[in-house]
Amino acid sequence: MLSGPCRLAASALRGGPRLASAVGSRAVHAAGPGPSADSPGSSQAAPPSAFDEALLDVLVCPLSKKPLRYEMSTNELINEELGIAYPIIDGIPNMIPQAARMIHQNKQQEEKAQE
Repeated sequence: MLSGPCRLAASALRGGPRLASAVGSRAVHAAGPGPSADSPGSSQAAPPSAFDEALLDVLVCPLSKKPLRYEMSTNELINEELGIAYPIIDGIPNMIPQAARMIHQNKQQEEKAQE
């Protein structure tokens, strides 16, 4: 049985479809229409923005309120205690728990595959 922050993280990662769809629809609505590929002055997709590591001084995990570690190779913010990683998209951390991925399960699966 999970306890404390681990239980909270697990339940948030499972999330309900209503919560995920509500968050997604608000994000799309707030963003408005994006630039189209055939708009004047558009070019190829710009390279992703770099993450400003100075944000690590103020960002914490929304579930455990613990500091996060930036992993440059995967472009994610890592919470080692809960074993979750939040993606960074275009230089903006996606701190929604449903968007995080479990990293300890992936390590266990990799170890089993290597045996």
